[in-house]
Amino acid sequence: MTDVPRIQRIALIGFGEVGTIFGRDLAQQGVALTTYDILLDAPVSRQMLLDRARGAAVRAVDTLADAVRGADLVISAVTASSARDVARDAAAWLSPGQRFLDVNSVSPETKRGNARAVEASGAAYVEAAVMAPVPPQRLAVPMLLGGREARALAEALKAFGMNATAVAEDIGTASAIKMCRSIMIKGLEALTVECMFAARRFGAEQAVLASLDKTFPHMGWNGELPDYLVSRVAEHGRRRAAEMREVAQTLTEVGLPPTMAGATAQRHDALVQQMADAGVPYPAGSKFSWRALADALAAAETRGKARP
Repeated sequence: MTDVPRIQRIALIGFGEVGTIFGRDLAQQGVALTTYDILLDAPVSRQMLLDRARGAAVRAVDTLADAVRGADLVISAVTASSARDVARDAAAWLSPGQRFLDVNSVSPETKRGNARAVEASGAAYVEAAVMAPVPPQRLAVPMLLGGREARALAEALKAFGMNATAVAEDIGTASAIKMCRSIMIKGLEALTVECMFAARRFGAEQAVLASLDKTFPHMGWNGELPDYLVSRVAEHGRRRAAEMREVAQTLTEVGLPPTMAGATAQRHDALVQQMADAGVPYPAGSKFSWRALADALAAAETRGKARP
C-alpha cells in the first residue's frame, strides 16, 4: 500500500454547500485551507463568497492556480457540468506529490477522463462518491474512494474524522455505485413529487399515504418522509437533475436506455422551474411542508389561468 500521506494544506475548488462544510470543519482542526470558486469572478457574488470563506476560516484566492499551488490535497466539489473543466484546468498547475480528490457526482467515464487529465501532471487522482446528503453528517458523510492511492488517502482522511472507504483501485467503480444508487434515491424523490401533488389535487393524499404506509410500514410515509423527499427536489432540484443526466450518460455508456434516469431529471428540473415561474421560493430556515408547496403552486397556476 502507498504510504499514508501527510495532509497539512488543502485546496477546495468550489465553495458551495459541500466546500463550505468541509472547509469550516477542517479549519477547526488546524488545516490550512484555500478556496477558489468561479463565483469569485462575478462582482454580484464575489463579496458573498469572500464573507462565507472568512466566516469558515478559509482563505479565498482569485485564481485556480493560487488555490492549487502547494496544496497537499485538492478537493474538487463543483457542479457536475463543471467537473471536467476543473480537472483539466487544475492539471496545468498540479505537480507530483499532490493528490486530487474528485467528489463530484459524474459518470464513471467522466471520472476516467478527469483522471487522465490530472495524472498527466504527475499528481495522483482519487475519485470519491458521496453516498448521502452532506449537511446532516458533515465530515462524517460516507464516501467511497477509487484509484491507486484510494486506500492510503482514505486512511489520511479518517484522521480528520471523515468516513472514507476505499472500494477499488480502478477509476469508475465508486462512481458507478453512486450513479446506480441515484436511480433509486432520486427516482423515489421524483415519484413522490408527482404522486403527492396529484393526490393533493384530488383531496386523496391521506388515503394514498395510508396505503403506502401499509405497503411499506417502516419507511415513514405517514411521518416525515414525504416532506423530506419533496424538499430535496425543491431545494436542490437543479443540481440533482444535473446528476441524473450524468446517470443517464452512465447507463448509455453500458448500452442501457436511461428511461427512468431521464424522466427523473425532467421531474426535478420541472419542479424548480415551476417554483421560479410562480415566484415561490424554497423556505430556507423554516420547516418544509410539501402540502404548502403544492398549494402555493396550484394557487399560482389558478391565478395565471384567471388573467385575461
